[in-house]
Amino acid sequence: MKKVLIGMSGGVDSAVAALLLKNQGYDVCGAILLLRENMVSEIADAKKIADHLEINLVTIPFYNEFESVVKDYFANEYLNGRTPNPCVVCNKEIKFNALLKYADENGFDFIATGHYAKIEEDNGQFYLKKAPTNKDQTYFLYKLNSEILSKTIFPLCDYTKDEIRSIALENNLPVASKSDSQEVCFIPDNDYVSFIRNNYTDDIPEGNFVDKEGNILGKNKGIIYYTIGQRKGLGVTFGKPMYVIKIDAKTNSVTLGEEGSQMSDSLWVDDVNFINEEIKEEFEAEVKIRCQAKPARALLTPENDKIRIKFFEKQRSVTPGQSAVFYDGDRVLGGGTIYLP
Repeated sequence: MKKVLIGMSGGVDSAVAALLLKNQGYDVCGAILLLRENMVSEIADAKKIADHLEINLVTIPFYNEFESVVKDYFANEYLNGRTPNPCVVCNKEIKFNALLKYADENGFDFIATGHYAKIEEDNGQFYLKKAPTNKDQTYFLYKLNSEILSKTIFPLCDYTKDEIRSIALENNLPVASKSDSQEVCFIPDNDYVSFIRNNYTDDIPEGNFVDKEGNILGKNKGIIYYTIGQRKGLGVTFGKPMYVIKIDAKTNSVTLGEEGSQMSDSLWVDDVNFINEEIKEEFEAEVKIRCQAKPARALLTPENDKIRIKFFEKQRSVTPGQSAVFYDGDRVLGGGTIYLP
């Protein structure tokens, strides 16, 4: 039997993924990554699942790496006026790296996760494709590559969330009714401002709200309180809807604009990754600029290690720090981190 190491979070998706692998005849071992303190409930749930499925469960400590690679990145992005995408960074730099390292050192043939995504092989190349469900998670996996995909299995690739929940209930999995996590895993209350203040710096200077011409409109509480496209919770009223359209960490200023000013037809990305062969010539693709956005047609122009993206139709709230992911139909070509020169 092929040996598979599956990442387990204590949630229903990874639990069903382990069940499906076992039913397909794999020799399955669960692995829970120790990324932070106070993971008591996740570990307990993962152990219940492993006991129920009669599979082994190992723990892989990755505290230091998670701290320096994900948490520090998350805080620094906000402090520099950008909106981070911690799941993208964590998937490539932490989760898949940790699982692959342990698998290679302990004789496993594959790793697996409970992501909703598909892998397709063609002439020795492995391609990442969207899952046929609204739970598709390929947006968060664009930093992977063909080599990683060749060693990876996504057991949930053809299922909807409702089907996964039904399978869990039918098989009496102990987490069958457990709700999905919606927040950043290391900020369970979603209060990222308090997380930054308590763990990084309490020196969050106030600044000005300004308009596009630089005229002062009022005082802001500090740039970490705001993100591009934000309209509510500004703390100041202007008699008409105003949107955050720019954040400047150097001056601690937050630029506001009226309806329509949050629309843009172009952006740049750096830190570019192509899953398969790098595309060096101008090309067309569909681009997602946030996980819930619809892919939008665009012309992509590579320039050195960056790519300029020109949309055929304007997009709402292009946000520096977020990911722009390139698609050719269902196939993921790659992506990069948004910045505005």
